[in-house]
Amino acid sequence: MPSFPEMLRSALSKFRSAATVDRRTVEELIRDIQRALLIADVNVELVKRISDRIRERAFLGELPPGISRRDYVIKVVYDELVRLLGEKPAEIRINKRPYVIMAVGIQGTGKTTSIAKIAYYLKKMGYRVAVICADTYRPGAYEQLKQLLDGRDIPVFHEGSDVVEIARNGVKRFSEEGYDVILIDTAGRHKSQEDLMREMRVLQESIKPDEVMLIIDATIGQAAGEHARAFHQAAPVGSIVLTKMDTSARGGGALSAIAETGAKIKFIGTGEKLEDIELFNPKGYVGRLLGIGDLEGLLERIRLAEVEVSEECAKKMLRGEFTLEEFVKQLKEVRKMGPLSKLLSRLPLPGLPDIPQDALKEAEEKIEKWWAIIQSMTLEERRDPDILDASRVRRIARGAGVSEGDVKALLRQYKLTRKLIKRAKKAPHKLAGLRGLG
Repeated sequence: MPSFPEMLRSALSKFRSAATVDRRTVEELIRDIQRALLIADVNVELVKRISDRIRERAFLGELPPGISRRDYVIKVVYDELVRLLGEKPAEIRINKRPYVIMAVGIQGTGKTTSIAKIAYYLKKMGYRVAVICADTYRPGAYEQLKQLLDGRDIPVFHEGSDVVEIARNGVKRFSEEGYDVILIDTAGRHKSQEDLMREMRVLQESIKPDEVMLIIDATIGQAAGEHARAFHQAAPVGSIVLTKMDTSARGGGALSAIAETGAKIKFIGTGEKLEDIELFNPKGYVGRLLGIGDLEGLLERIRLAEVEVSEECAKKMLRGEFTLEEFVKQLKEVRKMGPLSKLLSRLPLPGLPDIPQDALKEAEEKIEKWWAIIQSMTLEERRDPDILDASRVRRIARGAGVSEGDVKALLRQYKLTRKLIKRAKKAPHKLAGLRGLG
């Protein structure tokens, strides 16, 4: 049986080699993706949800100029898988001291090893880290943690008569000693073990950790969703760690776990060594999963095509014939595509490369405020800002939640930009005046 990644890659390869791209070929692609996801143990409802989104978006609206339907559909598949996995790369947010993380999971997931890996990872980031072993069931759990962290300057605590007392004593001691992060390793438990699940709930309510981290074995398949739901009900899960990603595991069950908890993957384990752990990057993961070598190139082509749409709309700007609303709207559209300098540097206007980058950065920060101002204007005011008197400016400022000075600054910038662009062809050096945008 082909692996999950192999099936996905095969589905996309078949789609890319199709003679034409129409609704029939898109439906075939969706069916192939469905089979791959189901074989990878992804929950049926989740598969249906992803399929519906791909189907809905594949023929929605007009394509960006120069982009084929084939490439666009591939991007849709990529987008939906990334969207499911959390879109943005995972990041460490330690917003209080101490920050307490309680790790939970079923037996055999590699939970204790993962705790040691995470502790070492955070230590290398500069945090003072301590670990509490609140596992009183598995013989050797405390010794395993001590051995894994030996010589790493990460203390391990295990004093008390029961798990709640151990955890409380450990948090108290490490808090008094000024540690930044405290990791609590709990006993592995199965969703059907009611006493252990109840114990976990009591522990969570007693300690009130800042984050409950669910450790999942990438090989457990469809059961991942059921276990995640049970753990989430007992102690709301805030993040997921996926272990054994270095094996041939299909790992699709993790998608179901995400759907059941609403939590995102934070770390993935990629080997046996203490260093073999990394923050999860959905885009990189999906790119490798789909096996498209030129995926970044494809995405960049589509991004640039979208920018071209904005450039086409910007022709009015090049003639200095645009309303106040069009001026801010185009700047807002450009900002979606990346830095403001990206579009400006590609316009056929001499002198633009001389615009200071810090000025462009400051301009980007003002665009959202400017858009709020536009939204507070009447249609007549947007088209003819010359009618704006003091009382209108005051009303607009109140409606947008900005100062009257902000409104006046936008008007000055609009008039200055029109004037400079009209003069640009005759005197390119005048474009340096655009630094007023900042």
